[in-house]
Amino acid sequence: MILHCVFCHPLDGAVEELSGIIDELKSFSQSLEGVIAFDYGPNRDFEAKSPDHSIGFVIRFSSAQALAHYAEHPTHKALGGKLCDLCVGGADGIIVYDLEV
Repeated sequence: MILHCVFCHPLDGAVEELSGIIDELKSFSQSLEGVIAFDYGPNRDFEAKSPDHSIGFVIRFSSAQALAHYAEHPTHKALGGKLCDLCVGGADGIIVYDLEV
């Protein structure tokens, strides 16, 4: 199982629009085979280690192949581009971890 974790450093004033894009990613991803769950929300940063990345999401995939299908899908690429547009430094404002669990 792969846990695809994405953390965003949004531009000032972009959190609401960013949340809308994440909602679209959730709807899209849940239509794909191999997607088990999608969760997102604000980063509470209880340990004060990631204050810039104030919102994130996690997608649970059944396999690396399911993640690859998601990653290469044109809808993911389009929505991912919009996500980048709303983050500080574009793609540099996004951290991604793919954990095998």
